[in-house]
Amino acid sequence: MNYHESILDLVGHTPLVRLNRITDESMATVFAKLETINPTGSVKDRIAVNIVRRAEEAGMLKPGATLVESTSGNTGLGLAMTAAVRGYRCICTMPDKMSKEKIDMLKAYGAEVVVTRTDLPHDHPESYVEIAKRIARETPGGFYTDQYYNMNNPEAHYLTTGPEIWQDTDGQIDCLVGGIGTGGTISGAGKYLKQKAAEVGRQIKIVCPDPLGSIYYDEFYKGKSGEPAIYRVEGIGHDFMVGTLDFSVIDEVLQVSDRDSFISARRLAREEGIFAGGSAGTALFGALKAAQDLGPGKIVVVVIPDCGDRYLSKCFNDQWMKDMGFLGPEQRLGTVREVLKFKGGKVEFAEPNETLDKVVSRMSEMGISQMPVKASGAEQRRLMIHELDILQGLVSGTCTTKDTVIRVAKALEGQVTMDDPLTKVQSVFDNHNVAVVVDKGEVVGIISKIDVVQFLAFHR
Repeated sequence: MNYHESILDLVGHTPLVRLNRITDESMATVFAKLETINPTGSVKDRIAVNIVRRAEEAGMLKPGATLVESTSGNTGLGLAMTAAVRGYRCICTMPDKMSKEKIDMLKAYGAEVVVTRTDLPHDHPESYVEIAKRIARETPGGFYTDQYYNMNNPEAHYLTTGPEIWQDTDGQIDCLVGGIGTGGTISGAGKYLKQKAAEVGRQIKIVCPDPLGSIYYDEFYKGKSGEPAIYRVEGIGHDFMVGTLDFSVIDEVLQVSDRDSFISARRLAREEGIFAGGSAGTALFGALKAAQDLGPGKIVVVVIPDCGDRYLSKCFNDQWMKDMGFLGPEQRLGTVREVLKFKGGKVEFAEPNETLDKVVSRMSEMGISQMPVKASGAEQRRLMIHELDILQGLVSGTCTTKDTVIRVAKALEGQVTMDDPLTKVQSVFDNHNVAVVVDKGEVVGIISKIDVVQFLAFHR
């Protein structure tokens, strides 16, 4: 028989998945470590199991004990699952900015949930941290798991997450990217990976994207906290320093806005089929920057901390995104990237020495009115030949059908980038017949008015 003793045996051993469509050839290879595969759908299952196991080994938990934690949701879910298996009671306190889905999921596991105000400092008597401590003190058999200072938190990642990444990349990882909430994941996994790399004479860079409004950026670079501000991404960043975060293993902290985090999470689902939360978007945004900085031939691993199912009412809800100001008219219409994906097909290029009669014949066969010119050197793909320019040249007598493309071609205009909104494309149409999509100096697509019309009609 092939089976596991309990659901807790399925925690960890999460896979690496290569990201393909959200990256390009100018970047390092990016692998996503899918912590979404854990039983409750998040990386926090690892620390929940380890914290409870260590407490049991130390004789700190008796039958019928009550686990208490202040949580953004995911640690609570891991603890609620563990409590269900081990026969404990579980009480979680949560700030009111957290999603309803998380609260409902906690209750589904049998946990009790106490919702507190988000806008209180951590040491305020009514903050979610202080209320959790008070509940643990006042509850017979209460045990405050204390994910922010319990060193069994980073230990879980030193023992499991780090070794998994090292093994699955054959020790070839160059950069680990992950957000910092309690800091456990990056501190434990980062420490292990740096130790293993040092043993073989290699170096690994640790990059930590952090929400704008969190104190970690200022703490890392200035050694003191700036003024914390409210941000909407859940489960990442903080307004106070924690004991489980080891800055010594971190090389860079990168500030990421709520909007960039949420838009990146939506891109991850729509372009890679990976359904993850807003903090995964924060991590992804940082991973793409790291991959661009490192370049081809390097390997970046980004930790995808939790599943998107607990954010359906938040970053995956268009109305919520609009209400929060993260999804304006530009984003709701769509982007150049989405139009190209919908349109499909490849770009047809004219050769610089191709005769005009041949180009006209090809345009007629394909039903197009223009072609970018494939040229060499500094002018590579920066010229365009259009049927109107050919017509004007023939009528004026400045060229014949046996002249080459380069005689008539003009400078490429009306350029847009992959992530430009369709409002930018519309402004290009005001002055040009088509929009030319350029990515890193290469023409990767041509968008016509009818392409946009068909895209919008299909998506309405």
